[in-house]
Amino acid sequence: MEEFSVLLVDDEEDFLRTIIKRLAKRGLKAQGASRGEQALAMLAEEPRDVVVLDVKMPGMDGLEVLKRIKTNWPSTEVIMLTGHASIDAAMEGMNCGAFDYLMKPADLEDLLYKLEDAYRKKCVTKSRQTPSPMNGEPA
Repeated sequence: MEEFSVLLVDDEEDFLRTIIKRLAKRGLKAQGASRGEQALAMLAEEPRDVVVLDVKMPGMDGLEVLKRIKTNWPSTEVIMLTGHASIDAAMEGMNCGAFDYLMKPADLEDLLYKLEDAYRKKCVTKSRQTPSPMNGEPA
């Protein structure tokens, strides 16, 4: 698996620690934030390739964080993480630019699959936006 950076945002700290460790064992550069405001501050310091974002959190909820991510870091792909009660919020997230969503508790293999897909989409989108040199002109 190609190494890329992932930011997990979830107020359940045990879940966060466990997933970060498991992603790191798979060669991913994974970090965590327990609140939306913290995630945005971390992204401002160092943008990430993919964000896994819980829908329901205290303070700023996942939809608000998603909107700010897409405004400030539009090439960052976001996977929404939701419980059964907030499936409508996850669907709203898709309408606001989220790449996909996963139901909690997320299976690690499903999460890895979606992370890889999101990263591939980011790479394809970025390559389409990068101007190619024409007529000997530098890009």
